[in-house]
Amino acid sequence: MITVRSCARTAVDPKRLVQELLKRVKASPTELSLLASALGSIEGLQGSPDDLEETVFSSILNAQSYQELKNWIFQEKKKIIARLQHEWITSDPSTSASWKYLEKAQSSWERRMLRSLNSMCQELGIRLAGKRDPKQSEAILQNWSELSLVFNKPTTIKPVFGPKDLLEVLISIRHPNVMYPSTIHGDDINNKTFPYWGLFNLPLKIKDLPALSDFYGSLEISYPQYGIDELFSSSFALSREQEAEDILRSNSSLAAQVYLQRGCPLGYRAQMWALYLNSKVTDADVAYYNQLKMRVAENECMTDHLICKEVQLTASNDDMHFVFCDYTYQILLPFTRDSTVLEHFKSIPASPPRAVGKGSTEPSIFPPSGVIPFHGFSMYVLPLCYLYDNPVMLYVIFRQLYLRHFYKLHTISNDASGILAICSLFERLLMTREPQVFLHLKSYGIQPIRFVFKWIMRAFSGFLSPDQVLMLWDRILGFDSLEILAVLAVAIFSYRRSNLLLVNTSAGVEAVLADLTSLRVVSLLQLVLFSKS
Repeated sequence: MITVRSCARTAVDPKRLVQELLKRVKASPTELSLLASALGSIEGLQGSPDDLEETVFSSILNAQSYQELKNWIFQEKKKIIARLQHEWITSDPSTSASWKYLEKAQSSWERRMLRSLNSMCQELGIRLAGKRDPKQSEAILQNWSELSLVFNKPTTIKPVFGPKDLLEVLISIRHPNVMYPSTIHGDDINNKTFPYWGLFNLPLKIKDLPALSDFYGSLEISYPQYGIDELFSSSFALSREQEAEDILRSNSSLAAQVYLQRGCPLGYRAQMWALYLNSKVTDADVAYYNQLKMRVAENECMTDHLICKEVQLTASNDDMHFVFCDYTYQILLPFTRDSTVLEHFKSIPASPPRAVGKGSTEPSIFPPSGVIPFHGFSMYVLPLCYLYDNPVMLYVIFRQLYLRHFYKLHTISNDASGILAICSLFERLLMTREPQVFLHLKSYGIQPIRFVFKWIMRAFSGFLSPDQVLMLWDRILGFDSLEILAVLAVAIFSYRRSNLLLVNTSAGVEAVLADLTSLRVVSLLQLVLFSKS
């Protein structure tokens, strides 16, 4: 029997957590702000009161900087817990079986990406990195708000990988302690050896339907939801807006998270997301973005060609997002040069790719962010363009979302919100909610995950209408989990159930699931989580 010990472990030594938080807060803007509040309270005092310490302490608790500290801790605590959990699971010998094989698979996948990158460079005569021509540098800076004029040129380069490539890698992963019949392949319809007949048969810790219903309890039908109830009740819409204003005045990240669980009105979403993510654009953020901007202008990178191709293949060809091509360049080009993004590697069994540059003998991280853009990567940015028109704010929010959630959708790990766990959850939940549909498709050798993987990997961006994508992302932030992606994918199969039972080919299934733009997210989620079969 295999004991599953997941990176999702919640128990972390409180003392260690406090120590790490103190290390992070020291000499940070948050600490300096608190100190300024304390000094300000002393300067405002007259005489020498006996209860000076109590007076200063009371003034700090009532100061805005104290709430900012609470918001900072709210966000930083999650990052530190994720890192400590990863350190625990990789240091404890008893847990090696639950992650070593995934680390090996991730390492193999990274090498494959680098080989693809190097072979493209050799075939097309593109260098990994180097100085730009001064005229091109000047053109980039002059046309920063219209970068399509500079970068939108025909190119023969191909994406390093796409959803199909990653899916094939994931379904080939085998746990060393599970006996897999050597004659059975992933899509073999006679595969009855495994407890689950899908393509993902790994011993991962996955929530069952009752656990999901409990976890997403705030979505229960008895609670009014923004995304459906405002269509029938103007009073609910007004009360929801008033509640949003109250939370924004409170400046509480925790309150913002709870609020997002039931959806946020469009007019307040940008502020609410920024509050939840504790992302305020400071002078330091503007200065750092300008540094990244100069790096883009001064140095070219092979990933620039990948981003150019990505914009041409996705944003430019998407009726809902083509107007945001320039924003996409303004975000993704600096992102590949942002070394702060490397932070997420501390909490996953992955390492940033390394390459040997021209004139160097030692390998260095490439690109500086450690993230190689793939086909569909821009879809993490495009929905945000409906909310933020300031490139710096847009960049800060995107980076936070990537470091909190999006990296998990293309990285191999046993995180409960990782791509492996979400795919496993989809298959098991579909078998629970729609066994007839699953077995019908399986009898014709059709695996449902092959049709939904691209939805999951892109967090449904580009498949649902933009307003519904944002409604879905409200819930991702509100519940701090990507598991809802699997729930929605199952809900779509439930909604299209009658049509799916009529088709017996992959092309037929593709046709049934082709257009999702008319779907409404909230009612579909409730269909799976709370309706009786």
